[in-house]
Amino acid sequence: MLRENTRSRFILGLLLLVSAVLIVLDSRSDGNPVIGTARTAGQMAFAPISTAVSTLTAPITDAYRALAAAPGASERIEELQARNTELTRELAARDRERERSDDLADLLRLASLGDYEIVPAQAVTRLTVQGYADTVTLDVGRRDGVDTEMTVLNGDGLVGRVTEAGETTSTVRLVTDGSSSVGARLAGSKEIGVVSGGAQAVGTSAPMRFELLDATATVEKGEQILSLGSHDNAPYVPGVPIGAVSEVHDTPGALSRTADVEPVVDFSRLDVVGVVVAAPESDPRDSVPPSVPGPDDRAEDAARDGADQEAAADQEADREADQGTGQEPEQGTGGEGTGAADEPGTGVDTDEPPGGTGDGSGAGDTGPLGRENEEEPS
Repeated sequence: MLRENTRSRFILGLLLLVSAVLIVLDSRSDGNPVIGTARTAGQMAFAPISTAVSTLTAPITDAYRALAAAPGASERIEELQARNTELTRELAARDRERERSDDLADLLRLASLGDYEIVPAQAVTRLTVQGYADTVTLDVGRRDGVDTEMTVLNGDGLVGRVTEAGETTSTVRLVTDGSSSVGARLAGSKEIGVVSGGAQAVGTSAPMRFELLDATATVEKGEQILSLGSHDNAPYVPGVPIGAVSEVHDTPGALSRTADVEPVVDFSRLDVVGVVVAAPESDPRDSVPPSVPGPDDRAEDAARDGADQEAAADQEADREADQGTGQEPEQGTGGEGTGAADEPGTGVDTDEPPGGTGDGSGAGDTGPLGRENEEEPS
């Protein structure tokens, strides 16, 4: 360790001595060729070191010069950062307004399809009410025409029911709440049942359950479920989409059939909603949700498609047979003419005068006879 320190000091001293000699020689060159040669050799020896040092220190030097040449640069940077933050907030606000505008448009479309009279509202708070696990607070109340036991929906479907109505706010129990039950039916059929919420506590999630009253009823995955409607349309109006069947449970010996339901409403981003203040005069039936065929409709469509395909195959086979024999279709056959003399021919033969019999032969001796019979008074 001591030897390394001694060597380092020796090298440092040697470099300092060489530097001092070069400085002295440079100041006393005065055209002396020996001194000039030594100075040139020194420049060549130290040129790589000088270049490397300049390259390493250039960014630091440039930054220092830029800061020195730009008074108030730090204030400008802070100003630009503040402006950037402000623009970011404005952009986020515009995005939220655009989303709310789209949500309102969807809400009005659904209300128009079902002929529901609604009061638009905004879900301002999602909170816990004693006895309920899933509720939201709306920014509308009695002064807006909202009352208890009214249906709440959004642009996708059923949200819940009003359980409390204040002067300016109201509380809604969501259909996902564990204590919520909604009379429902399968779209495109008459099968009815009850949809129950699955959430038992705030922050928990469980699938909604659809229980069919008829244990022998047919239900398939993907079928749409609509609200059946309550007596006097309170608390639920009919025809509002609730969700789609996500899984069917078959329990042998059970008195009813059950299925899991995927709600059409995204309750994690509930914002713009509508309170139905006046129900439609008649049940909108299946006019509100997307057109989803029921099992019977699907069976009929499949049978119709099969018949159409079979008929198309027969026509193609007949066409190929005609082409194989080289026969042209007869002209003037025109139907099932009987050839009776007292009836005008129904055949049309472009090569013969009109009035021929319907056998399509175009024979000239029968045409006039048919025409004479036409001219005779009955």
